[in-house]
Formats: sequence, structure tokens, C-alpha cells
Amino acid sequence: MAQLREKHIHNKLKELEEFLLERYKKQVKQKEKNYAEYEKEFKKRFRKAMENLNPLIEKATRTLRFYRGKGDKPALRIEQKLRLLLLSQLAGKSNRMMAYMTRLFSLITGIDRSYKTIERLYSDKEVEAALFNLWILILKKKNINEVDTCGDATGFGLFISKHYSSYVKKLKDKAKDSENTKKSFAYKFSLLDLKTKMYVCFGTSLISEAKAFHKAMEMLKEIDIKIKSVRLDRYYSFPCYSKLFPGAKFYVIPRKDSTPGGGTEWLYAMRSFVWDTMNHLEEYFKRNNSESCFGGDKKMFGWKVRQKRVDRIDTALFCRDIWHNLFRL
Repeated sequence: MAQLREKHIHNKLKELEEFLLERYKKQVKQKEKNYAEYEKEFKKRFRKAMENLNPLIEKATRTLRFYRGKGDKPALRIEQKLRLLLLSQLAGKSNRMMAYMTRLFSLITGIDRSYKTIERLYSDKEVEAALFNLWILILKKKNINEVDTCGDATGFGLFISKHYSSYVKKLKDKAKDSENTKKSFAYKFSLLDLKTKMYVCFGTSLISEAKAFHKAMEMLKEIDIKIKSVRLDRYYSFPCYSKLFPGAKFYVIPRKDSTPGGGTEWLYAMRSFVWDTMNHLEEYFKRNNSESCFGGDKKMFGWKVRQKRVDRIDTALFCRDIWHNLFRL
């Protein structure tokens, strides 16, 4: 094999723009979605998720012990907290509406709490530990140990109520009705196992996609899963990102100023792109699985998050990814 040089990468990128990408798209035929089959499969997954929910919650909370010191004991057991939190996200209702629903079903569940109680669950450290336990149990139940992955980020709308009276007063301006609500945006990055379509790790941020990605990498360090290959978009087309996955095959479309230097994983990625372009593109475009899963999640849970505090936004999105994985057990 000839030595890979910078000009080889640049020439291949030029070919990609001129004709290779169009040639690849013609070779790959898009399958039409069978919506009747999709609904049938969804109902099957829903029933199975409900069957698995309680046994997994009990197992995830069984060994948890917390030191609370003096004071009143919590009114809800940890397994009740976890169940109530997950169901509130699945229902997609406001905390006030969810509180009314718990009253309606209190004869069955034995849980009857106010909307404030439900909101506090999103920042409960005991619930956070139980969620992480549940995440690990779901992955283990599916025997996820070594994975081929793809990663991508998506966004969620946030409506954060904020009073601007003091701000407007300083500006000597009048408050407008439309200014009572400030629209914000949350980023979520998730790494997806291509075989099971389960999320392996995730991270969130109100600042940038990059911060969400690095939080996902921090979570990846805490779980015992080996990454065999990873597919990321051009945003991550730098050698520093390939080094985060030592020993894994790294599939990206390089930037115009890319060079072969940057470590073993990056060199192999550039060789694959230049010398085996069509197979490289086939692997790279498996990233579409991430977009497909994000679309399904948003169809189920919506495009917005109701929580206002950063930690509670993180917990809400954590619950959604857990439901995603539960539906694929």
C-alpha cells in the first residue's frame, strides 16, 4: 500500500464532491417504511416494556442504601419514586396533570402525590442513582458488551418562564406579553449500538453539542462496554475525537484541511476513506440509525422538555433514553 499523504485526502474529497457521493446514493436503495408493520411492532414492544418495567425497577433499587441522617423519612420508597418519574415522562403530561392522574390511579398504585413532589423527583440524588442502576441492568439484560456504534446529537425546545420586570425597568421600557417566556434549547448527544438500536451512553448541555458529547464520553467511562467501531459526523472530524476511542475503527468524512497525522485510529480512518471509499461511505452512513431513533423518540415524547433547572432537564432526557432502551429489550 502506498504511503498516505495529505494530497490523497484532498483529491478524494474533491472526487466525493464531484461524483462519488452521487454514485454511492444511486447504489443504495432506500426502503419504504411499512407503517402498519411499524404499529404492530410498536404495540409488541410496548407490552414487553411494561412487563419488564417493575422487575427491573425492583432489581435496580434492591441493593441501594442511602444515609439520610436525622429527620422525617421520605414518604415514597425509592422504587415508587423511580416508577412515578418514568411514568410521568411516558405520559408526557405536566407535573400538575400527572399529579391528578396519580390521584386517579391511586387505588391501583398506592401513590397519591402533589405536582411539587413529582417535580422534586427530577433533582432527587437517590432517583439519579437508581436511574443509572436501571440503565446498566437494561444493557446487561441485552448482553451488550462489545458494540459497533454511531453517534449524533439532537435538540429539544425549552420554555423557561422568567420575569423581566427588573430588566425592563432598567431599560425604561415596557414589558411585552411575548417576553414573559424565554425560549431556550437543550442539546443531547447519544451513542447508539447498531445491532440492538439501544443507547449506550448520553450527555446533555444547554451550551453546545460539544459539551453534550463530552458528558456522554464521561458516562461511557463508567460502564463496562468496549467500542469496536464508531461513526460520527463532520463536526467530530478531528484526530482528537478518534483518540477517545482507542482501538476502535473510526468512520468520518474528513474536513478539507485534514492530514494523515493524528494517531493510529485517525490514520486508519483516513486510509479507509482514501483507499476503500465506497465501503467507508457505507459504514459512515449507518449514522442514519441515530437520526431514525431520535425521530421515533420525539414522536413518542415530543420535541420539548418541561423542566426548567439544568439538572432536571438532564434527568428528563435520561428517562426518555431509558424508555427508548426498554422498548428494545
